[in-house]
Amino acid sequence: MTSILTNTAAIAALSTLRSINTDMETTQSRISSGYEIETAKDNAAYWSIATTMRSDNKALSTVQDALGLGAATSDVAYTALEASIDVVDEIKSKITAASEPGVDKDKVQKEIEQLQNQLLSIAKSASFSGENWVYHSADATAGTESIVGSFNRDGEGNVSLTMLNFDTTKSSLIYVDGDGAIDSNGDALLSQHITYAGTNGDVTADFSVMSLDVSTLDTAEKLDEALKAVDTVLQDMTDAAADVGSINKRIDMQTTFVADLMDSIETGVGKLVDADMNEESTRLKALQTQQQLGIQALSIANTSSQNILSLFQQ
Repeated sequence: MTSILTNTAAIAALSTLRSINTDMETTQSRISSGYEIETAKDNAAYWSIATTMRSDNKALSTVQDALGLGAATSDVAYTALEASIDVVDEIKSKITAASEPGVDKDKVQKEIEQLQNQLLSIAKSASFSGENWVYHSADATAGTESIVGSFNRDGEGNVSLTMLNFDTTKSSLIYVDGDGAIDSNGDALLSQHITYAGTNGDVTADFSVMSLDVSTLDTAEKLDEALKAVDTVLQDMTDAAADVGSINKRIDMQTTFVADLMDSIETGVGKLVDADMNEESTRLKALQTQQQLGIQALSIANTSSQNILSLFQQ
């Protein structure tokens, strides 16, 4: 039935055209933004997951910064330990030289004092961003230093941090009292009285590497004991450097892991919400064609009413 009041064909064509235009708007939005799911109304579940994972990636970015700071601090500590080992090794050589008959021990001691001053300088300067793992005082005692290693989220949505811990009592070289004077208290390797393996068991010397004075060692036995004591400290310092090197290596590995994890999360989020540009461009071409056909169909439907008027013409 043909009616001049209700043009069913035009209504159908207009409805189809309206649907095509809506699809075109969606496709054009995806092409311009690059997202298939940009807001919660597009897909609430995927949008929620993507938003949470993006937030976690921001937290991991902060973890990267913390790891970088930790790596720098441990690098400085390792450099200080390595340089101090070389200096203590030189002190060991001076003790050997002082053991030779006829050597002026006072002159050897002056050389040792310069080396001791160098050890103090190394320890005090081994600071990064206010953190020093080899030089401690009553106000900044040795203890456990924590570095943020990772950000975690479990299956129930609970979040936590992974911490990388290092006990700086293992790397402490020098301890000073409240007045800044070198103190034998604490576990500092260079300022504490040295315990070494003697003939009848462990012996604790009445001096440290920093207080050693070969000019007062008037017998070969005392010089031999000093040599053993300093060699023991060298071994302990080597162990300390190995400990710092181990935490440094773990920081490097964790840094690489966090970077790879961030890339994986970003890729996963992309698979959830990114638009396939090849697919969207193809869909846009098809919708443009459909739109043109819809306009033509609507035009044809509208002309049908005018055709009725011709029936009334004379």
